[in-house]
Amino acid sequence: MSLKIAYCLPSLFSFGGMEKVLTLKANYFADVLGYEVTIILTDGKGLKPAFPLSPKIRVINLDINYNKIWHYKFIPRLFVYSFKQYIFRKRLSVVLDEIKPQITISMLRREINFITRINDGSKKIGELHFNKDNYRDFNTSGKRSGLKGLMARLWMRQLLSNLRRIDRFVVLSKEDRDKWTELEHVDVIYNPISVFPQKVSDCSSKLVIAAGRYVRQKGFDMLLDSWKLVSNRHPDWSLAIYGDGLTKEFEKRVIRNGIRDSVTLNGPVLNLNDKFAEASIFAFSSRFEGFGMVVTEAMSCGIPPVAFACPCGPKDIITDGVNGLLVEPENVKELADKICYLIENEDERREMGRRARERASDFKIEIIAKQWDNLFREVLEENCCS
Repeated sequence: MSLKIAYCLPSLFSFGGMEKVLTLKANYFADVLGYEVTIILTDGKGLKPAFPLSPKIRVINLDINYNKIWHYKFIPRLFVYSFKQYIFRKRLSVVLDEIKPQITISMLRREINFITRINDGSKKIGELHFNKDNYRDFNTSGKRSGLKGLMARLWMRQLLSNLRRIDRFVVLSKEDRDKWTELEHVDVIYNPISVFPQKVSDCSSKLVIAAGRYVRQKGFDMLLDSWKLVSNRHPDWSLAIYGDGLTKEFEKRVIRNGIRDSVTLNGPVLNLNDKFAEASIFAFSSRFEGFGMVVTEAMSCGIPPVAFACPCGPKDIITDGVNGLLVEPENVKELADKICYLIENEDERREMGRRARERASDFKIEIIAKQWDNLFREVLEENCCS
């Protein structure tokens, strides 16, 4: 039986993980499982999606333009935001009543504040692409102190109230699920890999690779400090980082650490898997994640990860010492030591890379999509039996 589902999120034009994953799943649902998929947006009208979208998917832009609220000062901004929320709810209600989806999925953005009060007949599912502690923490890095901490606690209280009203809540890791102690209906479905590559690394090159946006969250500052230690022990090895964003501050750290000859800071590339296949070790230095999909993508290319066991994701993905190595979060020296361990033990590096690829096969899109399909049908079955 084909299903009718609708996704709600702000836009599709950003090259973000949430947009990438949603596009991947929506394409599979429409093209392979025969779903009738509608994606409902609030911003970015007229802008091209960052990732290719199946022509079978219907996209509706409600043209709310939340980004315009930042043109106003604080007090007027509150009134403009409230008005836009009113318009959003009204337009979304009309669209859902028109398309009549069986299931509506909120990506836990602004619609979560009212979506359960829209009586269109669809079941409501919330899908979170962040971890609990760092979701909308107002730059407190998970710490709930001061004025920003107070705002974060109030916002979380409101979010929990809304989440109690939805039919299912889906997070990206078992580690994060265990933090939502206030809720009973929390499911875990991992992010899928877009392509399971045929080209894999033989783990023989003297190259370590990392990838992600050049922002504090990704911890490249710590990785570069760690690489200073690695380079002192293994000056014939190199580190290559790929990602989007500004590299100026990281370039300064490279110079300060005296590692210019062994580090390259690169921009984004179209096919990162080709770069993974050229490397022998993947270094993951994030301070926090929702999941860490880049880890599974690197593992699919047959290279073992050395990763901070940050919240949340790496501990769900990696079995320490089997298909990768886990490091105490933000421990720069331990990160260097474990990278050096794989450098110095080539046979173990190759075997760990082989097992990393085996583990990555658990995240193929056909496996993850089946889990979503089962969840959707369970929710609808609950509706029939209630």
